Amino acid sequence: MAVQQTSPTGGVADELAAVLALRELADRLEDAAVERAMRQGWSWGQVAEALGVTRQAVNKKHLRRLAAAGIQLRRRYG
Repeated sequence: MAVQQTSPTGGVADELAAVLALRELADRLEDAAVERAMRQGWSWGQVAEALGVTRQAVNKKHLRRLAAAGIQLRRRYG
């Protein structure tokens, strides 16, 4: 007979759940801020510098979503 595993609660489990929730919130905040910046004409380079990452990282993470939202994107890095 198999022993049924239950999800841990309290203590460390709650801490880890909080970390996950904060990551998800941070991702949503980043998406919204990047979208606002791009709508205001920021370049990929400006957004990347503000986030402390490379232009390529910002482009890879956000390009499809921004294009699908119909946002006019600058072609040249700056």
